[in-house]
Amino acid sequence: MKRSDIEITAPAGSWELLMAAVQAGADSVYFGAGKLNMRSKSSLNFESGDLGKITSICRENGMKSYITLNAVIYDSEREEMKRMIDAAINSGVDGVIASDMSVIEYSFRKGFPVHLSTQLNISNTDTLRFFAAYGDVAVLARELDLEKVKRIYDAIRKENICGPGGEQIRIEMFVHGALCMAVSGKCYMSLHENNTSANRGSCYQTCRRSYIVTDRESGYELAIDNEYIMSPRDLCTIGFIDRMMDAGVRILKIEGRARSPEYVRTVTECYDEAVRAVIDGSYCSEKIKDWEKRLATVFNRGFWDGYYLGRKTGEWHNRYGSAATRRKVYLGRITNYFARPGVAEIKLENGDLSSGDTLLITGPTTGVVEYTAGEIRVDYKETARAARGTYCSVKINEFLRTSDKVYKWVDESEIIPQGNHSQNI
Repeated sequence: MKRSDIEITAPAGSWELLMAAVQAGADSVYFGAGKLNMRSKSSLNFESGDLGKITSICRENGMKSYITLNAVIYDSEREEMKRMIDAAINSGVDGVIASDMSVIEYSFRKGFPVHLSTQLNISNTDTLRFFAAYGDVAVLARELDLEKVKRIYDAIRKENICGPGGEQIRIEMFVHGALCMAVSGKCYMSLHENNTSANRGSCYQTCRRSYIVTDRESGYELAIDNEYIMSPRDLCTIGFIDRMMDAGVRILKIEGRARSPEYVRTVTECYDEAVRAVIDGSYCSEKIKDWEKRLATVFNRGFWDGYYLGRKTGEWHNRYGSAATRRKVYLGRITNYFARPGVAEIKLENGDLSSGDTLLITGPTTGVVEYTAGEIRVDYKETARAARGTYCSVKINEFLRTSDKVYKWVDESEIIPQGNHSQNI
C-alpha cells in the first residue's frame, strides 16, 4: 500500500480551517455552502460565490474539494439545491456529499460525483449495491464494527461493485471527532425540544446537556453513570488506524467543521503521520501515545473507539464542553508585519505577553501559526513583558497578515473558572 492509496479528508468550516487543512497536508476538504447542509448554523459556511476560490486553493495544493448538501430537502428548496450543485460543478468542485435522494439524483444526472453520506445508514452489501448506481464513495453507517466493514469491502472486490464512474466503490468512514447518540446522525431531539431540526443544520446540542433521570411513578432518581447520559465522548481511532485500513477504509474522515483551525491542523497532522507509519512499518505504541497526547491538547470531549471494535454501549462525557489539556486565551491582533526583518507588531487587547509564552496566530489566509515568543520590544526597547493595551513587536519568520488573531496557549490547570477570557472551542 502507498500513501496515495489513502485519502485524509479534513473539515473546512471557514477560511481559517481550510488553510489549516492545507498546512497539515490533508488530501481533501469538505465544506458547506449556503443553508442546505448539516452545519449551516454552527459553522461560518461559505456561499456559492466562494466556490471558485476554494477550488483554486485546493488545486494549488494538490487537494480535492467536496461540498456537503446533506440536509433534508423540501420542495421549496429544490431549485436552490440545483443552483448550488450547478455552481459547484462550474467551479470545479470534485464532488458532493449527499443523503437526500433529490440531491443524489440531480447530481447523478449532471455527472457530478456523489459521496453517499453516513445519513443513508448503509450497513450491508445489498444496500451498498443499490446506492452504488448513484455514488462512487460510500460513507458507511457509524454503528458498524470493523468486521462488518471488512465484509462489505470484501464483497466490493469480489463482486466488483462499481460506481457511475466505473471504479470500484471506495469506503469512507469517520476516524476522529464528535459522535452523537443518534443513528448515523439522524436526530430529532433538537426538533422536539427547540423546534429546530438537526437534520436541517440547526442542532441545538440538546443532548450535550446534563440531565436528571427520575422515575415518574415513584419519584426516585435513577442510578446513572453521570449527568451527561446522552453526550458521547469523541471518536478517536489513532490507536487502531491500521485495522481501519485493513478493513478496507480508504477515505479517513475527520469531523469538525464547527471547530477551530488548530484542531484541524493538529488532528490532520496526527492522522497523516499515523497512516505513513502504518505503511512504512513504524506504527507502534510509543507513537500512538504521542499522537493521543497531541490530540488531547485541542477540543475534545474525551476519547473512545466508537463501535468499530465491537462495543455494545457508548462511553459518555462527564462534563459540558471541551476536555482539552490546553486552551487558547485571546491576546490581541496583528497590526503590521514587516517582511524583510521578519517582525510582527501586535496590539495587546486582552492580556499581557511575556517572553517564553507560546502563541497561536490564526487568520483566513495565514491559517495556523504556533510560535514561542522570544525578544519582545515596546517603543523600540527590549522588555521581558508587554502589558495589555500596548503595542509590541516580536521577531517571527512566518508571514502574517493584518488583523490575524493572536492567542496564548495556557495549560488547562492554569485556567481560572470565573472572570477570565479563555475560549473553550
